[in-house]
Amino acid sequence: MSLTTGTSPVGPRPAGRFNKPMPDSAGLFYLEPCRPRIRGQSGDVIVVDSTAASLLHEHGQLPVLYFPVDDVRTDLLEPNGTRAHSPGKGEATGLRLSVGDRVVQDAGWRFDQPEWDALAGLIAFYLPAMTQWWQEDEPMPGHARDPYHRIEVLDTSRRVRVLVEGRVLADTTRARALFESGLPTRWYIPPRDVDASLLADSATRTTCAYKGQARYVSMRVRPDQPDDKQPDLAWIYDEPLPDAARVAGYVCFWNERVDLEIDGEPVPRPVTEFLGGPTPLLGLLPPAMLERPRPAD
Repeated sequence: MSLTTGTSPVGPRPAGRFNKPMPDSAGLFYLEPCRPRIRGQSGDVIVVDSTAASLLHEHGQLPVLYFPVDDVRTDLLEPNGTRAHSPGKGEATGLRLSVGDRVVQDAGWRFDQPEWDALAGLIAFYLPAMTQWWQEDEPMPGHARDPYHRIEVLDTSRRVRVLVEGRVLADTTRARALFESGLPTRWYIPPRDVDASLLADSATRTTCAYKGQARYVSMRVRPDQPDDKQPDLAWIYDEPLPDAARVAGYVCFWNERVDLEIDGEPVPRPVTEFLGGPTPLLGLLPPAMLERPRPAD
């Protein structure tokens, strides 16, 4: 996501400056080869198997995998009767996937007469259309990984305090700062420096392609409501992916939903188009939503 979202160079809110006028990012596409072998399967049937996939980068969007039609079991696909126009790409034809008794109505799309000829002969899928995706021989969590995305975790002795309505939820000088492409700095706090009496486990679970699966924590701010109705304020990666291994078990509060102080100075709440938390496992979207921002890190 580092090229196209958040504060990235061609994202909605670039953090830096260019020395020359740049073209309008909205409607700008960049298609490049995807290096790993990518496979998608439905049940025990391999629907797509490609060493020639491409990644489409687009302003305000997560990267999307496109596959050559020769690498796809097109005998398992048929038009689903849905069509939607995508500016700069053309009219998308929605595809239905049928594998045995499993039928996915909105499985993917193709551009039969694309406005941009680079998309000719390519098919894209919504991730939940498959029961499993693979990069080489490893499961692919969340969305397709962006080759330009970077995570760095650093120990910090800066004092980090987290408050909600004046109540201190966490106070530490032993945080770990997670710097991630295009996103606000996230402050991961050891559990012993968090007031657990104000927190409750949440049923929310999300998946990040770079950090793994997170479980969420809510705050008991409404005494008359049960724990499962309280707002989610933080997340924890119990078994993160290798890039985020050093934040395992640490608590990270949503900068957007709490008051954060660093060395006594309040930190403005960031504005993120994707809520600012770990990437939700993408839901099945109809082709009409092709151009809308999807959840991301």
